[in-house]
Amino acid sequence: MKICGVDDAGRGPVIGPLVIAGVLVGDSRLDALRSLGVKDSKQLSQSRRTELAGEIPKFVDHHHLVELEVEELDRVVNRMPKFQRLNQLEAHKMAEVIEKLRPDVAYVDSSDVDTERYRNDILDKLSYKPKVVSEHYADSTYPVVSAASILAKVRRDARIDEIKKEFGDFGSGYAHDQRTRRFLEDYYRSNGVFPPIVRRSWATLRQIDQQVFQSRLSWDD
Repeated sequence: MKICGVDDAGRGPVIGPLVIAGVLVGDSRLDALRSLGVKDSKQLSQSRRTELAGEIPKFVDHHHLVELEVEELDRVVNRMPKFQRLNQLEAHKMAEVIEKLRPDVAYVDSSDVDTERYRNDILDKLSYKPKVVSEHYADSTYPVVSAASILAKVRRDARIDEIKKEFGDFGSGYAHDQRTRRFLEDYYRSNGVFPPIVRRSWATLRQIDQQVFQSRLSWDD
C-alpha cells in the first residue's frame, strides 16, 4: 500500500511564497522513515532540517513540491474572506500533490478548523478517491507528514534566502517580527510602493499604508 503525507510551509508570513510538499512511501518503509528521526519541522533546528531534507528522498518513493507565489495568493485572497479562500486554495494545491503521487492513503495537515470540510474539499478535486485523513497537527503525528513538512520548510527557507540576497535581511517575513515590519515601512517610505515580494492582500500592508499616510499629514501640519 502506498501512503503519502502532505503539509505546507509559509502560510502566515507577509513575505514570500507558500510551499506545499508531499512524499510518497510504501507502508513497508514507514519504519525506516521513522528511524530517520523526522518530526514536525518547527521542532527541528535549521541545520537539522536541511540535513534531513537531503536524506528524505532516499527513504521515499517520490516527492513533489508546489510553490504558490505572492501574486497567486493575492488573487485568491482578494476575491473572498482571507482564510476561507486561502483554505480552499491550499486544499486545491494539496489535491494536486496527491493527484501527482497517487497514494492509496493520504495524510494531510488540515489548514481548516473543520478537518472534515478540508478533507471533502480535497476529495472533490481529485480524479480518484483514495482514503484521505485530515487532521490538525498531522505533522506531529505521522512521520510521512513530518517528512513533507521538512521538505516544504527547507524549500521555503531557500526561497527566502534568495529574496534576502536581493532585498537585504528583513527578518523572518512574519508581520509580528519587528525587523520585518521595519523593513516594509522603510521600503514603503522610500519608494512609495511595497516590494514585489509581499502579499499585498495581508492586513499588515494596509496598516503600514495608513501609518505612513498619517505621519505625512502630521508633517504637513
